[in-house]
Amino acid sequence: MIVFQKIFFLWRPFLPDPTEDHVLEVAVAAGCDAIVTYNKRDFRDIGKFGQRVLDSRELLFEIGAIK
Repeated sequence: MIVFQKIFFLWRPFLPDPTEDHVLEVAVAAGCDAIVTYNKRDFRDIGKFGQRVLDSRELLFEIGAIK
C-alpha cells in the first residue's frame, strides 16, 4: 500500500549531505521509528527528531529475520 505524506517541516539544510534532507523530513512527518539506509554516517544526528538509523542488516535482526 502506498501512502503519500504531506511534508510540513523544512529544516534544510540539516544533514551533512543536503540531498538526503527530504528523507528525514518525510520520516518525521510520517512518525517513523527509524530510517533504514546504508549511509548511516550522514544520519547520525537524527536522534533529536525521535528517529533511529539502521542499516538493512540491523533491521532484519531487529524484526527476527536473521540471528
